[in-house]
Amino acid sequence: MSDERILDSIDSPSDLRGLDDASLQQLAGEIREALVMTVAGTGGHLAPNLGVVELTLGLHLALDSPSDKIVWDVGHQSYVHKLLTGRRDAFCTLRQYGGVCGFPKRSESPYDVFDTGHASNSLSVALGLAVARDATGGSEAVCAVIGDGSMTGGMAFEALNHIGHLGTRMIIVLNDNEMSIAENVGALASYLARVRLDPRYNRLRDDVESALARTKLGAAMVAAGEAAKESVKQLLVPGMLFEELGHKYVGPIDGHDIRSVESAVGRALQVDGPVIIHAVTRKGAGYAHAEDKPDTFHGISPFEISTGQVNGSVGPISYTEAFSHALVAEGARDERLVAITAAMPSGTGLDAFAATYPDRFFDVGIAEQHAVGLAAGLAVGGRVPVVAIYSTFLQRAYDQLIMDVALQNLHVVFCLDRAGLVGEDGPTHHGVFDLTYLRSVPNLMVLAPADEVELVHMLRTALEADGPVAIRYPRGKGIGLALPDEPMVLEAGRAQIRRIGSDVALLAAGRMVGAAEAAADLLGNEGVSASVVNLRWIKPLDLEMVSWAASAHRLIVTVEENTGVGGVGGAVLEALSDLGMEVPTLKLSVPDCFVTHGAMDKLLAEVGLTAEGIRGAVLGRLVDLSGPVPDTEDADGPAASRRHPR
Repeated sequence: MSDERILDSIDSPSDLRGLDDASLQQLAGEIREALVMTVAGTGGHLAPNLGVVELTLGLHLALDSPSDKIVWDVGHQSYVHKLLTGRRDAFCTLRQYGGVCGFPKRSESPYDVFDTGHASNSLSVALGLAVARDATGGSEAVCAVIGDGSMTGGMAFEALNHIGHLGTRMIIVLNDNEMSIAENVGALASYLARVRLDPRYNRLRDDVESALARTKLGAAMVAAGEAAKESVKQLLVPGMLFEELGHKYVGPIDGHDIRSVESAVGRALQVDGPVIIHAVTRKGAGYAHAEDKPDTFHGISPFEISTGQVNGSVGPISYTEAFSHALVAEGARDERLVAITAAMPSGTGLDAFAATYPDRFFDVGIAEQHAVGLAAGLAVGGRVPVVAIYSTFLQRAYDQLIMDVALQNLHVVFCLDRAGLVGEDGPTHHGVFDLTYLRSVPNLMVLAPADEVELVHMLRTALEADGPVAIRYPRGKGIGLALPDEPMVLEAGRAQIRRIGSDVALLAAGRMVGAAEAAADLLGNEGVSASVVNLRWIKPLDLEMVSWAASAHRLIVTVEENTGVGGVGGAVLEALSDLGMEVPTLKLSVPDCFVTHGAMDKLLAEVGLTAEGIRGAVLGRLVDLSGPVPDTEDADGPAASRRHPR
């Protein structure tokens, strides 16, 4: 084995074809080293990529990409693919602003066939590519790589059904590592486990028909017809679930054996129809800390390689941790409370609730629609369901939110983690649409906490409310406040005035309240007196406060970490119209585009949602305004009692 780094000579998948087995094994080790070294510095999805090193090498040996198409489900396991497709030298910029994206991105490389970031869509996309190929007389192979966790999503089953119906030539690689982010749940996971563990499988899968023919009973059944033969195969052969759906099934194979993967894909290329290759892999393979804690290393912040410890983990607790602590306490107070997640118990902070109240916790797999439908049924049955889900993933259950929950005014609490910009995960994960899509739903109340203490109060408020309630809060740490021992119930539709000024009213939502307060300090240095309002309630909006802001200030400024299309700014403008009031209004928000990936401070600065950005925008608008400052005799605000301490 050469002492030179083979990886340095790989500029495209075609460079793999001259390597012998020993060189391929060396390359696999070098790729793992590159993955660990890079992700330790940038953060990212380490365990999934460590698990697909040999699988990816085998795929690229068998396929001729980019002519042949590989669609990566979710895409968080595409790092190895990126290293092999001309991005090796830039890989150190992974997830950094202007650097290599952590997910497939068509604009980044012709080898990236489809932009992905959410689960379970790869089969639909691949089928579309295959049908388009057939319509134009193409000959390229189309391959979808989907994890067993993504197979729990309903969209994947819908696609499997359609693929089998059409009989389209394509390959599905089922990467079975027994996990999505956390350990997989459900009947499909149990089925795949039986297939993996059945020691008779390989022999039976290849020999069952000849075995039938060699026995009197089998020969009689074969003679009796195809239906009888298939019924016996159903009894004997794992994998028949997929065969019954019209897919040729191959496996299970060792996904860490490069040549086995290459051979299986090569055989699948000869089949005129859909083929499922069931490859068994180990998440985190090759790095002990990731193997021991694959859920922790699924998506991880920068860490110390020798210990596996995350860097800079001290400091204030995160919003997620505050929610987790509060929900466990609320569970002790009300035994009707149940918690639901869609394969994200750790990411949403529900793991602590699950450990404390296992009988009241439901992980439904990557099935957001089912999660919300389940919550609706639980609510009708007298439970108080809390659905903890990332903002970007609730988008997938919008119909259920409207039709199954809000239409019937059911008491379901939606806790939307990762609302707003999320940093390095980029546009597929930024939660910048929730205020827009939630505001339009009748009966639904929407809150946004300015800090971790307000999150605890808002959870109590939501649990005590009637009807559906959504609380949206950001990724990352709070501001360092001590959590209350006894949460309070906030008055519905009442904002909190943080400070009184005379020139500008800064109406801020969520963590933008802190940015607005800092901006008010900067404006004060410029001789501009600013009020700061913590909206708290996005719906219902505090109309009394809006009226006061309009009558007592030269300019209203809305500040939100959400798209400006239909968000807080739109709500305030609608309120002003309903009130029959006219006042210059400046909307500061995430622009109407998909924001790239990068560090949070960089992204917030780019979209103008920092204290300096707010200051500059306000001063610029004030320059355009003329006329006297309005009468400020109402400057004390609509109700002094609403100026609560933090």
